[in-house]
Amino acid sequence: MWIVGLMSGTSADGIDAALCEISGEPPSLTARFEQALMYPYPDGFQQRILDGCLPEHSRVDTLCQLNFDMGELFAKAALAVIEAAGKRPEDIDLIGSHGQTVWHMVQPDGQVSATLQISEASVIAERTGITTISNFRPRDIAAGGQGAPLTGYADWLLLRHPTEWRAIQNIGGMGNVTFLPPLSDTTSLPKAFDTGPGNALIDSAVSLLSNGKRAYDKDAEMARRGRIDEEWLQALLSHPYYRAQPPKTTGRELFGAAMARQLIDEAHAKGLDDDSILSTLTILTAQSIADAYRDYAPAPVTEVILGGGGRHNPLIVDMLMGLLAPAKVLTHEDLGLDSDNKEALVFALLAHETWHGRPGNYTPLTGARKSVVLGQITPGDNYGRLLQTTWCL
Repeated sequence: MWIVGLMSGTSADGIDAALCEISGEPPSLTARFEQALMYPYPDGFQQRILDGCLPEHSRVDTLCQLNFDMGELFAKAALAVIEAAGKRPEDIDLIGSHGQTVWHMVQPDGQVSATLQISEASVIAERTGITTISNFRPRDIAAGGQGAPLTGYADWLLLRHPTEWRAIQNIGGMGNVTFLPPLSDTTSLPKAFDTGPGNALIDSAVSLLSNGKRAYDKDAEMARRGRIDEEWLQALLSHPYYRAQPPKTTGRELFGAAMARQLIDEAHAKGLDDDSILSTLTILTAQSIADAYRDYAPAPVTEVILGGGGRHNPLIVDMLMGLLAPAKVLTHEDLGLDSDNKEALVFALLAHETWHGRPGNYTPLTGARKSVVLGQITPGDNYGRLLQTTWCL
């Protein structure tokens, strides 16, 4: 099947769109990229999203309109990647849309009670004519899971090493890891969870310190000029989230702009300059990932596969190479995948599984009581044809 996967991550810096060809069924499912791109948001739209993620700035009417406006942009992103691939909307079977997470409700005991992703699927299906599957996370939560990380299921299907344990480490707004047993191990189970902040605290701090003139620390230029405050770093690493047992998930609700503002005030009171604040927060991401491996990895890891925007931060990568040695640190490209668009591929894959009535979660990864079919199907103009060709109705 030809499926477009759509994803806007915690950083809300644009829409990742990937046209993928997916076939087979687990455990012999195959997926490949045909075309991928990042569809940028219009000026000011990222801030609308980030404001929508903050209770003090969001309102029900603004979220309502944002949901539909994002649907329009997601539809444009889907049409753009289809055109870039030299195809027509009529050639495409499905769209799998993750949408944009604006809130992930984690209770004090670590249980997730609710989640909200927006980007109206009805708008996507109407503008493209393509049947759209969306809202993947709530069904896993209804079954007692965390609703995340759903990427772990794709990792389980596609990225296991023949003989060695691998860690698939995403560094987006948050960091998340999937520990994968080798194919030769038929008894061990994978483990997946959010390690803590990825780029979110760093990016929020850059924006606040530059009065909105900079969105991120390009090539870690500021962080490299600063000094690490070891005492403050150890205080940051004492946050209760890092000691919570997996499965666990987090987001901007915890490690976002509000925390960044608080931490900047703390650091300035300690006499730290802006570069040293960013240096310490950057090392926090790397150290919290390494600590999670030390504390929660089911077995020694031989390879770490980096993905997400954080893999472009040379200071994070350098630190991880040292902290995680002797494990070899690689990227998805080393395995023949596009790191920047992997999550879009994941939601194309999950749409494929939903359409075929198969579960898209794996209980050892999310903590759900049972495997369930994920998502909601919004018929497009091709719905009848798709039923006939897929199910022979």
